[in-house]
Amino acid sequence: MNIKDIFHTMDYGKAPESAELALEWLASHNNTFGHHINGSWVKGKEHFASNNPATGQELAQVAQADDKIVQKAVNAANKALPDWQALSGHQRGQYLYAIARLIQKNSRLFAVLETLDNGKPIRESRDIDVPLAVRHFYHHAGWAQLLDTEFPDHQAIGVVGQIIPWNFPLLMLAWKIAPALATGNTVVIKPAEFTSLTALLFAEICEQAGLPKGVLNVVTGDGRTGQHIVNHPEIKKIAFTGSTAVGRWIRQATAGSGKKLSLELGGKSAFIVCADADLDAAVEGVVDAIWFNQGQVCCAGSRLLVQEAVADRFHDKLISRMNKLRVGDPLDKSIDMGAIIDPRQQQKIATLVQAGVDAGASLNQSSVELPENGCFYPPTLLTDVSPSDQVVQDEIFGPVLVSMTFRTPSEAVALANNSRYGLAASIWSENINLAMHLAPLVQAGVVWINCTNQFDAAAGFGGVKESGFGREGGKEGLFEYLKNKPGKSPAKVTAKSTKSKPTSVNLNGLDKTPKMYIGGKQTRPDGGYSYAINDTAGDLICHVGLGNRKDVRNAVEAAAGSTNWSGMSGFQRQQVMYFMAENLSYREEEFAARLMAHGHSKKAADAEVQAAIERLSYYAAWCDKYDGQVHSVPMRGVAMAMHEPIGVIGIQCPDEAPLLSFVSLLAPAMAMGNRVVMTASEHFPLPALDFYQVLNTSDVPAGTVNIISGEQAELCKPLAGHMNVDAIWYFGEDSETVERESATNLKRSWTVTEVRDWHNNGQGSEFLRQASQVKNIWTPYGE
Repeated sequence: MNIKDIFHTMDYGKAPESAELALEWLASHNNTFGHHINGSWVKGKEHFASNNPATGQELAQVAQADDKIVQKAVNAANKALPDWQALSGHQRGQYLYAIARLIQKNSRLFAVLETLDNGKPIRESRDIDVPLAVRHFYHHAGWAQLLDTEFPDHQAIGVVGQIIPWNFPLLMLAWKIAPALATGNTVVIKPAEFTSLTALLFAEICEQAGLPKGVLNVVTGDGRTGQHIVNHPEIKKIAFTGSTAVGRWIRQATAGSGKKLSLELGGKSAFIVCADADLDAAVEGVVDAIWFNQGQVCCAGSRLLVQEAVADRFHDKLISRMNKLRVGDPLDKSIDMGAIIDPRQQQKIATLVQAGVDAGASLNQSSVELPENGCFYPPTLLTDVSPSDQVVQDEIFGPVLVSMTFRTPSEAVALANNSRYGLAASIWSENINLAMHLAPLVQAGVVWINCTNQFDAAAGFGGVKESGFGREGGKEGLFEYLKNKPGKSPAKVTAKSTKSKPTSVNLNGLDKTPKMYIGGKQTRPDGGYSYAINDTAGDLICHVGLGNRKDVRNAVEAAAGSTNWSGMSGFQRQQVMYFMAENLSYREEEFAARLMAHGHSKKAADAEVQAAIERLSYYAAWCDKYDGQVHSVPMRGVAMAMHEPIGVIGIQCPDEAPLLSFVSLLAPAMAMGNRVVMTASEHFPLPALDFYQVLNTSDVPAGTVNIISGEQAELCKPLAGHMNVDAIWYFGEDSETVERESATNLKRSWTVTEVRDWHNNGQGSEFLRQASQVKNIWTPYGE
């Protein structure tokens, strides 16, 4: 074929990348690998095959770790921890820098090995995965250097367990290991059983970099190995990327253990194309969104939403482009799509697509000729689907796009948010005002405007809803591997006003029961029961309502239905919170008397009320000042990290400092724009129940704050498990129940079991972080 013919046909021949270098490395290990623990190789007793998904041929035998191997890795990490933490940030940064340089020097080996093991096109391994992995180690080498000055009140967590998926084996490893090491932790990491080889090569690279023994330990195996890591009592933090189902199990398995947890889970990301979009550019965006890495991407733009006016034209362009994609040998540099990871995943994709067709979807598949051997699946588009269809709601995790239409921007938002997932979204419009209007409305942790699948170490990545919680990358990602330095804890407060567990009392005769506060009104408990509150002498003060699950339901419904507060500007919320502080000051004597009845001295009661007033003013000041950042990312554009309200937060208050703790938890949640359902201190509830007077006189919209009284153990389960509660804060002893129940919709949980000094440790950035979530919005600019 001559050049003239090539220009007419736009056809081109194969451009194979040699696998020789990677095969030689495998042969140097006799194609059999153990685990890498304490800086050296440890033989495995049981092995399984790691196959090339493009050919089905075996590449190597990989060891299966049991509980003894995991224990050995944890022992090594624990032993290395003190010396690693004792290094200066500069010294740790030098190790990360050395690792980055060695990955660069071995970039071709990493790229080819990744493609052989995973099946992704060599162009993606070479041009995306490896450079981004290098970028993460360079970036976090800098954070290691700056740690002492930028995070002076934080310290490393300890030994962290990390479990990574098979779709981006090297990149996910870098996302997790780089911040963990930079912040002074030691690591036990388990790569996916399908794709362990680049992690083992990385361990070898760390040896060459001189990383101290035991700082990084790589154990391989299937889900059983992951369970050993999750359940290990000496591992203080679990970082997991994978399916939502496994993430839910991890949340339940770690409940009450005190382990810190970050989960990056499934997705069903919306790709919104407005009528004024550059349609040709948007088509190329779809290609990158769903057919990149064979659609095996958690943030893949697998739900296409096209405005009706351009839907037919856009679909025609998309189908034409889809038919030009090349599918074949991943080592061919001219290939667009490689192989599916495993025959089981290939069958799952085919089954879900057939289910969609059976439900009435129209099937459009590329006419590309697939290789005879290996796991391949053609680019696929399903149209004529409904929002409730399985193919629209479930993550397919393959090269399958489902398409729906919308008429108005508000309808596009409704369709985009009609998902239990909330990982990412992509918005295409030439009207930047429209795009920036839609971006905050879409429920997702990352939004790309006129681009898609943009990643960088400087910008955080992570989801909301059942896509998990926590962020990886950026400054926000470092907090996942840090904890607050311990402060002095006060003595635990005993329940003086109630000598025993509250007992139910029928409401007979004159009602002297302070009521609960739900939906902007005082309400009686649904069950009609109350319990006694006594003073320090044992004399009855009054009865308070004994709340139950129906009261929780009513309060959550009121909070979920009240959107006025979240829609206010920071300045507007600030004014209301200053009113709250002012109105509390008018009632200083009343609230001080309530505290004195609960056993406070007059001096202590006056001090607590004054501290509560100051705390309301403190968080009022933050309403319009807790800014996000503009991340420095390598693109002609900006990545803006915006702090957003979480939604509805359930807050269970402690007995210590019953007014101050109540205000210290309420105020940051309100300052960030959340609505709250609060359970008052079980034994000292009167200051919280009286707080409705402050709310009613401060222009707080009805439903923004809802206050329930009752037994904490009784209210804990329904509040933590409620599907319309987006986060749960719990200050008490039964963190296990809270964290286990929070797995229902994988809501964020902040559980604190130790006694806190609310006067000296009851405000600050920790509270603001817990009350907000970061949305990163990527916006390119220029022609």
